[in-house]
Amino acid sequence: MSANAAVAPLLEGLDAELLKPPVNVLRLSLHPSGLAPRIANLTEWRAHLLLRVRSQIGRTADAALIDLLEELTKFPATNLLKPRMPPRRDETAGVFVPFQIVTNAGKLSFISTTTIFGTPIDVTLSELALECFFPADEATAQALQR
Repeated sequence: MSANAAVAPLLEGLDAELLKPPVNVLRLSLHPSGLAPRIANLTEWRAHLLLRVRSQIGRTADAALIDLLEELTKFPATNLLKPRMPPRRDETAGVFVPFQIVTNAGKLSFISTTTIFGTPIDVTLSELALECFFPADEATAQALQR
């Protein structure tokens, strides 16, 4: 996993085992000792990630992805460290699922885009993906600038 310096504060205090290379960001995100306790909308974010993995499995039938999906689905579907809040009105109308994480700077909200490089016949490049997170609101943009 490669990431810019802005990611480091988000990873403070996580289980060191989850941060050993090669880091699997899906496991890191959904594991109870990873980011999961800090994700404000864990139920929705988890469903979004699992859908993406299932979609990749449908395209590739990759055995490693199938094993990963089995592992990820065993992690709790709700945040066990805080009570489940009633769902808010869906302001995104299903267009995207924001990634909302609670930090020392408050709750930060992001939208993400994923770019997959390569072609179906180029196995090496087709496995390279770049995910970028962008502020989803003004408060997050300001917190990141600070």
